[in-house]
Amino acid sequence: MAKLTHLTLVERCTIESMLNNSESFKAIGRKLGRHCTTISKEVRGHILFKKTGCFGHPFNDCANRRHCDYTNLCSSPKCCSKSCRNCSNCHLHCPDYFKEYCKKLSTPPYVCNGCSERMKCTLEKHIYSAVSSHNEYESVRSESRSGVSLSENELSALDSFISPLIKKGQSIHHICSNNKSEIMFSEKTIYNYVDAGLFSAINLDLPRKVRCRPRKSNHDNFKVDKGCRTGRTYKDFQKYLSSVPGCPVVQMDSVIGTKGGKVLLTIHFVKAEFMLAFLRERNTAASVFYIFEKLYETLSPEIFKKIFQVVLTDNGSEFSDPLALEMDEDNELRTRIFYCDPSAPYQKGAIENNHEFIRRILPKGTSFDNLTQEKINLMMNHINSYQRASLGNRSPYEMFRILYGQDILDALGAELISPNDINLTPELLK
Repeated sequence: MAKLTHLTLVERCTIESMLNNSESFKAIGRKLGRHCTTISKEVRGHILFKKTGCFGHPFNDCANRRHCDYTNLCSSPKCCSKSCRNCSNCHLHCPDYFKEYCKKLSTPPYVCNGCSERMKCTLEKHIYSAVSSHNEYESVRSESRSGVSLSENELSALDSFISPLIKKGQSIHHICSNNKSEIMFSEKTIYNYVDAGLFSAINLDLPRKVRCRPRKSNHDNFKVDKGCRTGRTYKDFQKYLSSVPGCPVVQMDSVIGTKGGKVLLTIHFVKAEFMLAFLRERNTAASVFYIFEKLYETLSPEIFKKIFQVVLTDNGSEFSDPLALEMDEDNELRTRIFYCDPSAPYQKGAIENNHEFIRRILPKGTSFDNLTQEKINLMMNHINSYQRASLGNRSPYEMFRILYGQDILDALGAELISPNDINLTPELLK
């Protein structure tokens, strides 16, 4: 029996295939030479949740759907001639809605892969996918091997010891050679920390280093804190929202131009569908922190805490320093940072969808290097002035003004563009 080895993609494909054939965990374990609990943990830890219906019927998980007589609860033109049992949105408005849970999912194999009723079921599907599971595994493994293996206090202590010596003109080799008992790291690790901007000392304090041709490396992908997801997972995010009903959610992401060039930080206010974008020289955690500090200063602490109560983002290295974003200089909490699950961008689908407007103006592969923040502001003014059916034919600008007031829009430098003047093509920035 295989021990202390990770599951391969081939093994995961075997698991998926045998689950589709309704075979047990024990049978799968015997086939792969693994313990049945290994298979159980693998399946339960990598379940995809899909809200799909069945042939001729949309997703509907209401326990009363089979005997439902309601019609047009969602007031949708598409639904006016249908019974609510055949609508995927009416349950959100129904006073008698009661969610039905499939009892089969509480027992092995915990997924719908081999279920004979799957093609007739309108409930949420729990699916095990070998490819998705392996991609998530690779993402988590890669994340665990990157970044700083120190706590914030340990890093600060190391900085306070090493940086003053560097600023005296001492080389990192000299410092490490003469302080082996205090510095339990290699010279390469110390150089990496300096490169990543984690020390108060910078490369300019290392005269010989800046004269040498730098090795090719991607410091933009340097993770500041490997444990940043602890207590900030998507499950923690959902738990937080349930404890604070009505809490406004902000989603955050990056939009890449050409490799190694300037990038955008996008901030999306979900309720208003209003988006901000900021141009950055490099895709680093320090650049995100700088923007948060500027917003905190521009808006005032009171307003910032009001509109940035909770922020949901992905697992990019540029967002790997949550404490710096969450706390102000007085060590007071100003926001809460949470992360989507690995390989699950749909969990922040609102901002992903809104990026389509940016890509109309800046298609994929377009360099951002010649752009200025003024041009980015112009682009976002046009996008935010574009009316949306989801907002009752209001624009995000108008909805944001209703929710938060004109003063905040003025502080952000946002402007309303006349409907007939809106341009969502590359010609806008030429």
